[in-house]
Amino acid sequence: MSRIAYVNGRYAPFADATVHVEDRGYQFADGVYEVIAVRDGRLADLEPHLDRLDRSLSELRMETAMSRGALAVVLEEIVRRNRVADGIVYLQMTRGVARRDHAFPDECGRTSVVATARNTPPRPAAAVEKGVRVVTVPDVRWKRCDIKSISLLPNVLAKQEAREAGAYEAWMVDEEGRITEGSSTNAWIVDRAGDLITRHLDNAILAGVTRMAVGDLAMKQQRRLVERPFTLREAESASEAFLTSTTSFVTPVVRINDVPVGAGAPGPVTRSLHDLYEARLSGRQDGGRRSSRLLS
Repeated sequence: MSRIAYVNGRYAPFADATVHVEDRGYQFADGVYEVIAVRDGRLADLEPHLDRLDRSLSELRMETAMSRGALAVVLEEIVRRNRVADGIVYLQMTRGVARRDHAFPDECGRTSVVATARNTPPRPAAAVEKGVRVVTVPDVRWKRCDIKSISLLPNVLAKQEAREAGAYEAWMVDEEGRITEGSSTNAWIVDRAGDLITRHLDNAILAGVTRMAVGDLAMKQQRRLVERPFTLREAESASEAFLTSTTSFVTPVVRINDVPVGAGAPGPVTRSLHDLYEARLSGRQDGGRRSSRLLS
């Protein structure tokens, strides 16, 4: 089936989906984006994603392309037209088309919006059953990682370094030796007391939607959640570690560089949170009953 994209008011086949050469997203990375999971044809946790989109737009002093209600219709339609059952929607907004100049243009066209959707293959079972390895890289990104900007070159380089090392992900380490987050994930550890630790929200990390959901699940389990920086050494000596994201869900980390974490296998806290999150993503409640809400 031919894939369909939405570009500035039009649904078009991929071959015909284009943006202007002077779109500021293309020339300056002057834009923001969201990736939203689709499960059973439903957009997962749409409202938190749109909340984060609004915040990113506001931080860049950029106008939204359309109302939240209209945008939701577009996203649901792009899922329908592409017949996505389990996959993702990619949404991007840029400042629009204007003559090339670093400063905001005095008269810029409307905010550009692009949306695509595609099915994704199931996550390899081994990633959950056996866990994954991460490598660490210096965090060389800009100082506003809380904005979900399309300027992702350091993340791209970090992810490539992980791939070349045969690892699943790269965790970034700041100048104080503290892990901030992954190239496209949030980082978590479980200490020897059983406490969940993840970095607090600040300008060094993105407020992950899956991160938020897992934190809620942990508190409902009456697990102690501690939001603070943690060092690479702490992570290496933790009893468990895992990462979260819209596309990785909850994935156990069993090795950091060449150091095994805990027993070198997915631990009970991670497995429990993984199962709870999968149930939440599928819209199930106690006893397998399906929830009517869109959840992730």
